[in-house]
Amino acid sequence: MRSLTAFTDIDNPAGRLTDFLRASQKALIFTGAGISTGSGIPDFRGPQGVWTRRQPVYYQDFMTSEAARIEHWDYKLEGWDGFRAAQPNSVHHAIAKLEQAGKVLLVVTQNIDGLHSLAGTNPERLVELHGTNLLVECQTCGQRGDPAPHFEFFRVNRKPPLCRCGGFLKPATISFGQSLNADVLEETRRGAIAADLVVALGSTLSVYPAASFPLLAAQNGAPYVIINRGATEHDRESSVSLRIEGEVGEIFPAAVEAALR
Repeated sequence: MRSLTAFTDIDNPAGRLTDFLRASQKALIFTGAGISTGSGIPDFRGPQGVWTRRQPVYYQDFMTSEAARIEHWDYKLEGWDGFRAAQPNSVHHAIAKLEQAGKVLLVVTQNIDGLHSLAGTNPERLVELHGTNLLVECQTCGQRGDPAPHFEFFRVNRKPPLCRCGGFLKPATISFGQSLNADVLEETRRGAIAADLVVALGSTLSVYPAASFPLLAAQNGAPYVIINRGATEHDRESSVSLRIEGEVGEIFPAAVEAALR
């Protein structure tokens, strides 16, 4: 077990978090939907989440059915204006600030909103496990580009856009039934093994394999901190070093400021 620092006060969670951040030089920051609600993006599973109103389209159906492709683009169009207007909040900026201070090995996110990039997180240190809504991708040739003209095409014509090669275009996010990129998973695995601290922010830690990476870091000796409003599936894990209940936006940025002073 790696020992980072002595705690200032075992009954002071904010102080313990600050101690962990101050001592770390290779943190793995793991983020979920709970950090983006402050930017106006609803939690997918919450009462305003799209998953409570409609069933997602599976990747196999997208690839084989024109009706499924229309349904998927319609589902994505519903949230497009909100994603496009969203701006990073204090949590995204705090993570970028921690990285700029040389303390972050990797930022691993389940989010598809692109807000880490907009906040200034180095793309070489950013892993978007489930892809990004900021790009559209051809399922045949892999070409990526700006989604805006394709959303406008679909809005006007109600026809799924096609790539120049004739392949199906899809927002560059991982759909249900679609495999995660093997290279991305390997990069995350290596980062988890090398990390000297793992901090999970705004995630229920219920989606796998994504949620396995904080546990992998903890199993390799990194202290494991969870900050979330509401229960997570890792709350009873013996490898959790610190569990803070509450709003990430009220807790994490203040701890980063204190750690960097």
